Amino acid sequence: QVQLVESGGGLVQAGGSLRLSCAVSGRTFSSLDMGWFRQAPGKEREFVAWSRSITTYYPDSVKGRFTISRDNAKNTVYLQMNSLKTEDTAVYYCAARLRSGRSASDAAAYDYWGQGTQVTVSS
Repeated sequence: QVQLVESGGGLVQAGGSLRLSCAVSGRTFSSLDMGWFRQAPGKEREFVAWSRSITTYYPDSVKGRFTISRDNAKNTVYLQMNSLKTEDTAVYYCAARLRSGRSASDAAAYDYWGQGTQVTVSS
C-alpha cells in the first residue's frame, strides 16, 4: 500500500541539528497525513509532528525546535531538528495514513510505518 524509507539519523552534540528524510511511495502523496514519532529504549512511542499539506502540529516538547515539511516533487517528508537535547535521543519513525479525522498524536491512528532511524544526542 504505502512504503516509507527513512534516512538522516546519526550522532550530534546537544544544541546541534539534524534533518531526517522519509521517502514515500505507493499512494498519492497529497492523500496522506504524515507523522513523525520517536521511541527510546524502555519508553513508549512518542508523538513528534504531524503534517497535512501545509498544516502542521507539534507537541510542546518539540514545538519551536522541530519542523515537519514536505517536498511534493520528491514525495518526501522531512523532520528538521534544531537545538537538540539529550532527551531527544531515540529511534525516529515516519508514519502515514490516508487523510483522516483520527488523532494526529496517537500512533495507533497510523497505518504505515518506516523502519526507523537512530538519533543520538550527546552532551
